[in-house]
Formats: sequence, C-alpha cells, structure tokens
Amino acid sequence: SVVGEVLGEVADELGIPAGIPVVTGLPDLHAATLGSGAVDNFHGHLSISTSAWVGAHTPSKRTSLMSQMATVPSALAGQYVLVNNHDCGGASMEWLRDLVVAPDDGLTPGAEPSLKDLDDAAAKVAPGADGVMFAPWLKGMRSPAADTAIRAAFLNIGIDAGRPQMVRAVLEGVAHQVRWLLDVSEQVLRHPLHDLRAIGGGAQSDVWCQIHADVIGRPVHRVADPLVANVRGAALFAGLVTGRLEQAELAECATVDRVFTPEPSASALYEARHAEFVGLYGELKGVAHRLHRITTHSR
Repeated sequence: SVVGEVLGEVADELGIPAGIPVVTGLPDLHAATLGSGAVDNFHGHLSISTSAWVGAHTPSKRTSLMSQMATVPSALAGQYVLVNNHDCGGASMEWLRDLVVAPDDGLTPGAEPSLKDLDDAAAKVAPGADGVMFAPWLKGMRSPAADTAIRAAFLNIGIDAGRPQMVRAVLEGVAHQVRWLLDVSEQVLRHPLHDLRAIGGGAQSDVWCQIHADVIGRPVHRVADPLVANVRGAALFAGLVTGRLEQAELAECATVDRVFTPEPSASALYEARHAEFVGLYGELKGVAHRLHRITTHSR
C-alpha cells in the first residue's frame, strides 16, 4: 500500500519532486521474485547471490519441515512464493578468493584476483574439475536439510589438482546445491518448475550460468542486469501499488539476455556426480558433528 508522500525537505535534499508516493517495502525474496519476471505460478527462478535459493510463485500453501521449505504470501494478491535458502552461494567464491587464493596474510604476493579472474581460471578446467568436488556448507545448511554443524569440504584432491580445479569445484558445488534445492522444491510443491530464470551477482558469470544449466540439466534463462533484480522488483511493486503497472505487464519488464542450454556430455557427467554430491551429506554428517562437539568443548 501507499504509506505516505516524500516530505518537502527530504525531496529538496534528494533533488526529487515533492509529493512522490512512498510504498511499503519488500523482503529480498519477494522483490527478487518480481524482479526475475517469473510471476506466473511455477515459473521458477534461481538466485546466485551471496546466498542461493530456488523460488517460484505458487497458487496454494505448502510446508515441509523435513526439508525446511515453505510457501509464504507473495507480493501478488492470491499467490504464495516458495522459501528455501543456502547461505553460501556467491559467498563461497568470496571466501575462496579472500581466504584461500589470496588472503591478506603476507604469504601471497601480488594483487588480489578479481572474481572475473577466478571465472577465467575455472573456464580452463573441464567439467568435473578433474575429479575434485566441493561441498559448499561453509555456514552449515538450511535447506533442504537444517544442520548448523555440517561444514564445507573439498574431496578427491590429487597431487595434480591446483587452484583452477578448486575454483571450478566451488562453482560446481554451489550449482549442485541449487540442483538439490530444485529437486526437493518440486517434490514439496508437487509440481515441476519451468523456464528457470537466473538472477543475482553470480548470474553475471557466463561460466557459472553454464555450469548451472549443465548440472541441472535444463536451460537457464539469465535475466538482463541480474545484479539489480531486487531493485527492479521493488520498482515493479511500486508500479503495481500506484496503479502505473498491471500485473500482466510485469513479466515483460524483466527481459532475458541469454539462455544457457545444457551441453549433453557435461550434463551426463554431472548427473553421475550429483548423486555422489547429495550422498556427501550423509557421509560427512557424523564426522562434522563429532568435530563440532570437540571444537565447542575445547573453548
């Protein structure tokens, strides 16, 4: 709803006209969902941002305590939006860059690499990261299993594996987590999600979008300017509230700039690796919990 107007003194300070309507704000999920342009029921989106999630509008309420997923009222009347989360999507790459590849500890000379530099390194490694796998649970896991004690891990590192393989493994690990979220989301909703749209800062990476398409095994539709999807969603919501936009116009306000199509041989490889990825949680859970208890008791 409209909650008021911009005050005259505020308008003067900002250099905008007085009397502009002010509407209620939105949580990031609701804004991102609108900003993705995926406004029809079961039209899905993937957020590759600091955290990662799979979202979609739905016509009815669904809740799964076991997988830590639910639908909540959306910004659109009569619809719900799916809620789930993995804390470390893009945060996994920032962790790798800042604390592993080039930490500020005096041991690594030279300039700090950019995320684009890491992208370029990953692109030189074939799908599967030469066997290296990364479980991206740096802060535990929220969905599809709530576990604050589980932690991240690199696996299957050989003597020839270096930074490029580890970078690629992190990108792939996040994509496998998104695939896991997607599979469980469709089970909870009892309906497939279609025309998956990619948003968030991580979606600016062609390499990462292609990895997501290959791991998921479906086309990924990247929204133009994916970094500002939340800002776009807030603006679209303001347009709805003030009557400047109709709901039917929302989808065309978020155009797709590229569709990433799965590469068959890569998808076949990732399909086999994904089964191993999902199984990792069960394999690592006991070790992680025992280490967590030891660490907690030693403090």
